[in-house]
Amino acid sequence: MNTVSPYGSWKSPISSDLIVSGTVGLGQIAIDGDDIYWVEGRPSEAGRSVLVRRTSDSKISDVTPHPFNVRTRVNEYGGAAFTVAGGVVYFSHFADQRIYTQTLTSQPEPLTPTANSRYADAIVDKQRNRLICVREDHAGEGEPVNTIVSINLDKGEDIQILTQGNDFYASPRLSPDGSQLSWICWNHPNMPWDGTELWVAEINANGSLGEKYLVAGGVDESIFQPEWSPDGVLYFVSDKSNWWNFYRTVNPRLPREQQEVEALCEMAAEFGLPQWVFGMSTYGIVSESKIICTYTQQGLWYLASLDLTTKHLTTIETPYTDISSVIGRGETVIFMAGSPTESTAIVQLNLATNKLEILRQSSNLSINAGYLSVPEPIEFPTEKNLTAFGFFYPPKNQYFAAPAGEKPPLVVKSHGGPTAATSSSMNLKIQYWTSRGFAVLDVNYGGSTGYGREYRKRLQDSWGIVDVDDCTNGAKYLAQKGLVDGERMAIAGGSAGGYTTLCALTFRDVFKAGASYYGVSDLEALATDTHKFEARYLDGLIGPYPERKDLYVNRSPIHSAERLSCPVIFFQGLEDKVVPPNQAEMMVEILKAKGLPVAYVAYEGEQHGFRRAENIKRTLDGEFYFYSRVFKFELAEPVEEVVIFNL
Repeated sequence: MNTVSPYGSWKSPISSDLIVSGTVGLGQIAIDGDDIYWVEGRPSEAGRSVLVRRTSDSKISDVTPHPFNVRTRVNEYGGAAFTVAGGVVYFSHFADQRIYTQTLTSQPEPLTPTANSRYADAIVDKQRNRLICVREDHAGEGEPVNTIVSINLDKGEDIQILTQGNDFYASPRLSPDGSQLSWICWNHPNMPWDGTELWVAEINANGSLGEKYLVAGGVDESIFQPEWSPDGVLYFVSDKSNWWNFYRTVNPRLPREQQEVEALCEMAAEFGLPQWVFGMSTYGIVSESKIICTYTQQGLWYLASLDLTTKHLTTIETPYTDISSVIGRGETVIFMAGSPTESTAIVQLNLATNKLEILRQSSNLSINAGYLSVPEPIEFPTEKNLTAFGFFYPPKNQYFAAPAGEKPPLVVKSHGGPTAATSSSMNLKIQYWTSRGFAVLDVNYGGSTGYGREYRKRLQDSWGIVDVDDCTNGAKYLAQKGLVDGERMAIAGGSAGGYTTLCALTFRDVFKAGASYYGVSDLEALATDTHKFEARYLDGLIGPYPERKDLYVNRSPIHSAERLSCPVIFFQGLEDKVVPPNQAEMMVEILKAKGLPVAYVAYEGEQHGFRRAENIKRTLDGEFYFYSRVFKFELAEPVEEVVIFNL
């Protein structure tokens, strides 16, 4: 028989200690011969990213020794921090941003010289004994300079610029015969999901690039993941039809007006992603006639096989609803996947047998299904007679029930980006809440990806409005349906989601509390004090600065703090370069002066997002403790308290 206890006071085995002790972050995947490599982010090792190798006999071991940290800071968000060929690994070390080389029997040795440069997205050009990669040079004044360079593998100081002149570069890829190089590039004020160009160039005998050809893309077309097939056909994903779909060009050497760019699989689904980091992959070309890919519809991801001759797409049955990082070689396909009841894992698919094998799970924890809330995809009405999307998690704990007539408190999750999307994969940080008696709504507000370019463009000039409307309307929808307590609704988010959170708390009266994780409170400060990658991001989300300074002021919670009338807790990394700590600290001081309950938890050594186990634990428990005091429910078990001013 269930114990009757108020929502929020349910005892749960899904503790913060459990979450941080048994969880790693899984990152970039690569195949080298019969070996498979991936990156693990380990909270238990102060967030260090470790390169791991799995051999054909299923043995798994660390490649990079302590203290090496496989992480690049190109565009600040990094990604694609290593490459491997013939058992030799090349990786960026976070501490100095140099590229190091390591064999399976040697210690890492620096390849690139000591310089104020960063590297990402490297490939090995075996014919010319060099790496080709993106370099971000911070040596000069003003913005860093991004280029595609080659690095001699014998003389790392021999670095040649292959192409330059654009603000950003990504995805340098060699044709199978090594005669051509393709890449994508874009310029301010565009972000890569707004508009990019796909270029191809001949490679001269001396390794420099010859004539360059524009293949596809432009300021209003986003190109994603160009890849060469074994027979020299260039494939890519473009959103020119509104949806990120597949295309190919057989002869990219021709002038653009003479090229035959062919659509392969036109459908109302997304085969692409917003390129926040390097190395994102939604497909792998396993032969001249087959691609294995993943696509999303209505927030759920599917694995499929695309026949390149017939253009027919066949769904491959899997137990997963969230799939990414797809790579393939021959009969082997590796990808990242998760489901509402399974944590993210690296999975291998054998195309010959259709057998799935889990190579590494992000969490080794076994959680009884009686504690797991399965998300329900929902669509709800919002402004302008439109609808928005989200995942609703009802409270779930097999041993507890609430008193008759009580409705659960709600936490609305606002994802970061804002050009991103939430996932249906099992998230123990959400289950932490639902197993204690909270409901959670994870919102894919207008501007999120996975629903086509038009949905993504809803946030054009409207950040701080459309996202806030969708989060508040989602909460009101659940309250009106009687699924949650309309008087105990909170909103929480990190980074851009923190901005949405602060806007919702400041400019709307729906929520009674909130939590901001390294959130933006001052748009002007963000526009004038952020890194190159996002330096003009706000042009599209708000308007040009300083020409439309009025919009930046009007939509900044810090300038309307007098309208905020509910408790807020702030979490902040003190080394955050994306959203500097002063944004949170100014807001905290204003709320203190107003006499509102407010808490501020800051972490030494943390940047944009928390990687240390003790800080992840402190944050999760701190937010829960804060709500327990605000919503006045008893904790089933004590957690570390946070100092709350004015309470």
